[in-house]
Amino acid sequence: MATFDELNCTSCGCLFGMPLGYLNNRRGDKAFFYCPNGHTMSYTESEADRLRRERDRLKQQQARLEEENAAALLALDVARDRMQKAEKANKRLKKRTSAGTCPCCNRTFGNMAEHMKHQHPEFVADGGAKVVPIKRKTA
Repeated sequence: MATFDELNCTSCGCLFGMPLGYLNNRRGDKAFFYCPNGHTMSYTESEADRLRRERDRLKQQQARLEEENAAALLALDVARDRMQKAEKANKRLKKRTSAGTCPCCNRTFGNMAEHMKHQHPEFVADGGAKVVPIKRKTA
């Protein structure tokens, strides 16, 4: 016994039944078929075409996401490199200033806080930290 599928005509709205095997063939070959009132109908896209299009769309989306991921990883590497360089420069600056060397004019001073205050008032240490003078023992 054949199984039927219900269809509505796109022109007149007539409800009618068609054998499932016949409809599957029309979906595959996209050939015309007719409603009982004689209106022409056809499937413009087969199931295989729809699945192929969906597969291609998903492949494109995956490629785009992989590109975005690679770009994000590259940006992360660049940011890490910048951070390491900034930390290294900050560490070097702290070491030099703790030894009494002015970060602006590269000269050594016993009372660097006073020197910075008078000679380089526009200089602000990183993070707002104050440059602390070193108390040296005099012999």
